[in-house]
Amino acid sequence: MNQSPDVHADTSLVVLIPVYNDWEALTLVIDALDSCVASLDWQLRIVVVDDGSDQADLPDTLSAPRGSIVSVDILALRRNLGHQRAIAIGLAWVEANMPCTAVVVMDGDGEDAPSDLPRLMAKFEETGRSKVVFAARQRRSEGMMFQIFYRLYRFAHRILTGIPVRVGNFSLVPWSLLRRLVVVSDLWNHYAAAVFRARLPMTTIPTQRARRLMGHPTMNVTALVMHGLSAMSVLGDYIGVRLLIAVGGLFVIFAITVAGLIGSGTVGAAELSPELFVVVAVIIVFAIQLVLGITLFAFGVLGRRDTAGFLPLRDYPYFVDHRTTLWTRDAG
Repeated sequence: MNQSPDVHADTSLVVLIPVYNDWEALTLVIDALDSCVASLDWQLRIVVVDDGSDQADLPDTLSAPRGSIVSVDILALRRNLGHQRAIAIGLAWVEANMPCTAVVVMDGDGEDAPSDLPRLMAKFEETGRSKVVFAARQRRSEGMMFQIFYRLYRFAHRILTGIPVRVGNFSLVPWSLLRRLVVVSDLWNHYAAAVFRARLPMTTIPTQRARRLMGHPTMNVTALVMHGLSAMSVLGDYIGVRLLIAVGGLFVIFAITVAGLIGSGTVGAAELSPELFVVVAVIIVFAIQLVLGITLFAFGVLGRRDTAGFLPLRDYPYFVDHRTTLWTRDAG
């Protein structure tokens, strides 16, 4: 069983980076991290989650010693699982095998700027090392079409869940909160949504998303839709209840309006034809079915929300193939 580090005295930081084939960009990110923390009194360890990459040849520079980094490890997964699930497995593995003061989650392509890491750490200290610190994006670097669909996703997410989308993966998680996060089943679907779902204390710093250091973005519109649906699935109970309230409210307004028109005589005999009655009846039946359907959906989601499916703390070993230490200061 892991011993919890003294969060007020320890200065060990693990940077968790999920990667799929972006080895050249990863090397540049690690170099940048080494430079950014050179003046800080922190022991930095890198854990790379290899999400089933099919490019097996790693650049020699990836395992080169760095002055401010204690070690670089690669955690190879048995198969490609996707960004969010690679993060879930990586966090569970770190919690089980590498006690530290905090874990930083970031992308390996450079879009999460390593230069923002000291700012995350400063905010972490400012909060007494007690909150998850997210980098809140002020501007994205993708093309116009992607940004349009991203704005539509943010709008839909806000309407359906009542929660604005402001953050991605780039964040810093205190050890004490990591231990709570790895028993949240929703972590399997979406990291940031799971943090919110677990009601972990959190704060943000403003950042601008950088451009990839090498290669081309892999997040296309299809991937964005899947990513968005994964996030909203974590908040399915919120969506179900909000839809139930909205549709139920519209049905009540419609019923009161029709009853008022008939009762006040505003609708005359000519309007109360059989055809009109059929239309009104169809609308009412449809509305009732819609309300019942959404009610069943809401109860179904609420009934399953405490049912543990994938439990990161318990199930992560099934997906880990092996760990490779590229370099460690202790080994010279």
